[in-house]
This record gives sequence, structure tokens and C-alpha cells, in this order.
Amino acid sequence: MYAAPSVVGKHWIYDLQGGNRDLLNDEDFVKEALSGAATAADATLLSISSKKFEPQGVTAVALLAESHLSLHSWPEYGYAAIDAFTCGDRTDPQKACDYLRKAFEGTHGSIRILKRVCPNISLLQLQGVVP
Repeated sequence: MYAAPSVVGKHWIYDLQGGNRDLLNDEDFVKEALSGAATAADATLLSISSKKFEPQGVTAVALLAESHLSLHSWPEYGYAAIDAFTCGDRTDPQKACDYLRKAFEGTHGSIRILKRVCPNISLLQLQGVVP
């Protein structure tokens, strides 16, 4: 029997623009901001890994029990490419993106929202009602 596709995750792809160049180039601040964004999204933070580049830029990934948050910065442009991917109904990637916009003092940006679906799993299976 065919099961209708079920949404298993929400993936927000956020292009933050007009951000504070100093903050976007501060590795410790980026890690603190990702931690705060995980809390804002009601996600469970497992770990954060980061790398500071020369002459500028930071890449950081927050591993979540519910998936991940990532940020790649180009301070010279006041820009950050952000992914907020969460699974389950409890977490909210929009809150993570809102938190990061405020933390980095972003003036504007664009968001693409993807619903991640698994075509072979029914909603009842995801909820543990049927095997």
C-alpha cells in the first residue's frame, strides 16, 4: 500500500545581509549565536564545530539532536549563508533565523523554505502508531 508523503523536517535557507562585519568575523561570537539560535528554536544542541579563515570569514555548524544549524560568513560583504534544518513538530527553524538576524544586526535577507518529505513513510509510522 502506498503511503502519502510525510513531512519529516523543515529546512530554512537564509541569506542574511547587512550584518555587522565585526560580529560575522568573530568565531567565538558565531558559536555563541548558533547556541542561542538552537535554544530559540527549542532544539537540543549536541555540539558546535567552527573554523576561522584568514583574512576573514567563519564557518560553523551546530549539531542538533533534531538536525543542524550552519553559518558561513563573508564579513567583507556583511553576509552570512545560514541553514536551519530541524526535524519534528517541537522545533522551529524560523525562530533560529530570527535570532541570528538580530544577533548579527542584519538589515535584510531572503529565506527559502523547504519541507523535507519522505515518500515511503506515513504520518502514522512517524508517530509510532503503526510499524
